[in-house]
Amino acid sequence: MSNKFLNHKKLLKNLKKGNRAAFNYLIKTYYPSLCDYATNLARDDFKSEDIVQNVLVRVWRQRDKLSVDISIKNYLYKSVYNEFIDQYRKEIAITVLEKKYIEGLDIAFENEDEASLDRLITQMKLEIDNLPEKCKDTFLLHKKEGLTYIEISEYKNISIKTVEKHICKAFSILRTKLIRSN
Repeated sequence: MSNKFLNHKKLLKNLKKGNRAAFNYLIKTYYPSLCDYATNLARDDFKSEDIVQNVLVRVWRQRDKLSVDISIKNYLYKSVYNEFIDQYRKEIAITVLEKKYIEGLDIAFENEDEASLDRLITQMKLEIDNLPEKCKDTFLLHKKEGLTYIEISEYKNISIKTVEKHICKAFSILRTKLIRSN
């Protein structure tokens, strides 16, 4: 590891200039401890790595806004904490929204006998196939493959908001179609 960035002001000045060696030094110096910190918050190794990577990418993209007078260590730890809180809030909101849709579907399926249930499952598969292509792909990645919104967003190179919109649209279409058919 290079000693030329041991001075934090020098490190920050080089980061602001876009010096990749400074960024590599930052990663080598802080990545493991930031991942440990994020794991303590999230209790999930994969999620903690995503959090830290998001923070480091944001630091690089917004490096010109960094002040040379900050403590980079404190800044990184605070950023990891804020990223964790943001992801947690999004997960809670998504969970609540999915729960409402599932409750709505549950009402539609109450008191069904086995033959009716088989018919509904067949119809559900048909309606999923009839979803708009992007909406269907996103829905299946989430529900069939078990990918998180973040994983889908990275895989499809779209924003998390777009993933949320596709999932919500799929639930809305399916709910409407299945309730109408009953």
